[in-house]
Amino acid sequence: MAEHLASIFGTEKDKVHCSFYHKIGSCRHGDRCSRRHVKPTYSQTILVSNMYKNPSLKPDCTLTDDEIQRDFEGFYEDMFLELAKYGEIEELKICDNVGDHLLGNVYVKYRREDDAQKAVDSLNNRYYAGLPVWAELSPVTDFREACCRQYDSGECNRGGYCNFMHIRKPARSLVKSLFDGQDLTIREMRRVEGERRRKREYSERSASKSPRTPSPPRSPSRRRSRSPPEY
Repeated sequence: MAEHLASIFGTEKDKVHCSFYHKIGSCRHGDRCSRRHVKPTYSQTILVSNMYKNPSLKPDCTLTDDEIQRDFEGFYEDMFLELAKYGEIEELKICDNVGDHLLGNVYVKYRREDDAQKAVDSLNNRYYAGLPVWAELSPVTDFREACCRQYDSGECNRGGYCNFMHIRKPARSLVKSLFDGQDLTIREMRRVEGERRRKREYSERSASKSPRTPSPPRSPSRRRSRSPPEY
């Protein structure tokens, strides 16, 4: 029984837990959902809700598609550089959906769970564009399951209100540049840390091998004179 429940957890067959929340870390029903949303206590992935503000959604937007894309890539770069301060990023995904539960969501998958938790703790004390930032650990582990496959092939007929992620993609050259820069920074940090560790170990070895301070010479003891034998 336990094995069966574990095998269907978070799937459409699971009548207790919400499969949408399990797959994409968000649900259009929110707290009104009839199924449980199990929030993870640890995860490599975090969700920063409603961060990206697509200019094209404004009624008075006059930007061209190229200008909107440049605006998005500027946002993507800012997010990457800021979020990389907390740890090594493996994936950064930004939603282009218009449904409230996915609107402007930013998903970041870190290499280490500790870094994800550190990011959540810090970001929830921050503001962006005058509004408080809301970050939480996300159950998303595989973005292939969370993303709309029809959208990637240009065939999604639900538009921006689709319940799966519509990921807006920056230029490949930008993504490569950011991840290459991250790799260089990590290698440099490891090199500096290695040098510090070697210097610390050398100092500790030198201290253990240093000669002890010699004790002051002892004054020669006086020998008691022997009385000459009596004859």
